[in-house]
Amino acid sequence: MSDSTVSELRQVMARGTPRKIGRTLGEAGRDAVHDVLTKVDYWLAVTDPAHADNVQVMAENLRTLFPAIWEELQGLAEGLNLPLEQVVAWNCRGDLMSNVPDGCTTVQIPGDVPVIGHNEDGLPDFRGHAMLAKVAPDDGPAFLSFCYPGSIPGHTFSTNAAGLVQAVNNLRLRSVDASLPRMGVGRALLTCTTLDDALRLLARNNACGGFHMTLAQVGDPRLMSIEFGGGDCSTKEIDTPSVHANHALHMGNGAKDQLVTASSRDRQARGTDMLAEGVRNPLHILRDTGGAGLPVHRCHAKDPDNENTLASAVFRVGSSTVDWSVYDQTSDTPVFANP
Repeated sequence: MSDSTVSELRQVMARGTPRKIGRTLGEAGRDAVHDVLTKVDYWLAVTDPAHADNVQVMAENLRTLFPAIWEELQGLAEGLNLPLEQVVAWNCRGDLMSNVPDGCTTVQIPGDVPVIGHNEDGLPDFRGHAMLAKVAPDDGPAFLSFCYPGSIPGHTFSTNAAGLVQAVNNLRLRSVDASLPRMGVGRALLTCTTLDDALRLLARNNACGGFHMTLAQVGDPRLMSIEFGGGDCSTKEIDTPSVHANHALHMGNGAKDQLVTASSRDRQARGTDMLAEGVRNPLHILRDTGGAGLPVHRCHAKDPDNENTLASAVFRVGSSTVDWSVYDQTSDTPVFANP
């Protein structure tokens, strides 16, 4: 691990039992959650007691299906010094509401060495508070993941010790009756040791809000696009350079009632145009501010979706290793990279 500049992203080490890992991540994000997150309208809307029954159903199913992740959430609440029911609700936000501020753009370049590039777009006020977490569970593969204060890992960009790479985009599916939190499913994916295990996990557990995942693994030539949520799951192998923003592209009827924001539409169009022009460097697309519409790289204080690009990551998935580099909002060189 190397530091090449002074980074806006903190690095956090978490190890041990699920509860201890959650507590470590909670303590690392406590100040930002209390000073920033609990003051925003989204927090107040998601933690409204009106959602209590739905949250309870999702909590019970998460505890049954993925008990270690439930324990991690308990530890997260302890570290944040917040009521467990509020922290669980926040980690169910995309299952309860379709307009939460979770954006993102993913660039997918297939080939002998598949490449995944990803912009992580979130609340602008989280700039300087986000974390790159290096997590070593007592039971399960270690992993590296971008983390927001107050959230469990597994819904941003990550790679684990089995060489599995995950990049996640919010899908704004409406009229979803969720019985499982999508972020719990994303966290469970980081325990998978093969790409096929990950695909089976998503095929079995999709009664949740909407996510798109780009997945790849060392030693496996496949680059996979999975759109899931609302009880549906669509899997597609990427065989041509592609881009994916925040609306479903191949999910069919499962996405018929999705919300497509102007930013998502414009980022999808601009990225597709750049690929058609022959651009193959994912960072050139992720850092682009051109085009006729709203930009791929998002830094405007009045972004219409209330999201800014907080980090960019590029993963090169080889036959035996994953080479990765992470950039903060403004860095020209990686602020973190594997040796």
